[in-house]
Amino acid sequence: MMQRSDIQCDFPDQPDTTMTKQTVQHQVLDPSLLGRPVHLLPIFAAQLRDDLMQSMRLNMNRRYWGGFQVEDVQFSRIDGANTPNSRWLSFAAPAGQIAFSLERKVLLSVLNYRYGSGAKSDSVPEVDEASVRVTATEERLAVVLGQQLAGTLAGRIEANLPPGGKPLADDDGAAVEDYGFKPTTGAQPAKGAWVIVVTLAGANSGATAGRFWFALDKQLMAGVLRGLLRDRDGAKKRKPAGPLAQRLHLGLIGRLASKEVMLGSLYDLQVGDIIPISLHRADVLLEDSRLFTAAVTEHKGKLCLTSFEDAE
Repeated sequence: MMQRSDIQCDFPDQPDTTMTKQTVQHQVLDPSLLGRPVHLLPIFAAQLRDDLMQSMRLNMNRRYWGGFQVEDVQFSRIDGANTPNSRWLSFAAPAGQIAFSLERKVLLSVLNYRYGSGAKSDSVPEVDEASVRVTATEERLAVVLGQQLAGTLAGRIEANLPPGGKPLADDDGAAVEDYGFKPTTGAQPAKGAWVIVVTLAGANSGATAGRFWFALDKQLMAGVLRGLLRDRDGAKKRKPAGPLAQRLHLGLIGRLASKEVMLGSLYDLQVGDIIPISLHRADVLLEDSRLFTAAVTEHKGKLCLTSFEDAE
């Protein structure tokens, strides 16, 4: 006897709620930035990173930054969520204003490295912010470091600008030095302002030690983009490379004459002796390979090679 078995198939009307749908987050375009080379800002960030690293290695700056290295430099926009909580300083430059903010733990580490127990080694001392009160020395050091770093940033902006459009100069045409910026009353950058985020790491440990920020006003940010635009236009106007045969430079050696002499005769040579030779066709060598033979001629007091023939 055959038994009946009930087979039940469930076809859910609703999609499985256990499956999560992932959506790709696309960058929102700012209409005010259309046509501006904001996609080239990582190039400027990489240049600034190299400049900051080089500046920190200088003897006059190493006494402050000897325990740090630059880990990363990135551009960002102030949107309220990523606004630094530390105090902002503002420095007036001939072309605009640069706002600067430094995490207090970095400032205290620099202070302790400069004047404390860590000054004799390339290590960043650990500092407890809560246990250290704000002093006038700390505030003065923040201004000194801000002037130093703002000068490095200004120098990079100026270096990228075309010769006729360098705004970062004094009235007499002299370039702005690292300490040429005058501190003014600081103000927190407005929402949407461009900021440069610099991440520092310990020189020995490599662990992230803190950050500092630059905020550029519209005039200086326009200078950054103008310098990047020049690089982009220069790449477009660059002439295409010609064929390899026209671009490859080789050094050829012309051997005018050679003569075999006995070793004894060579040892007997003295100053003023003459070795008679006959000048025929010269050999043209590429390193040790004989490629051509050529006739030797004289042109305006110089020996020249002409009538090249392939060497057999």
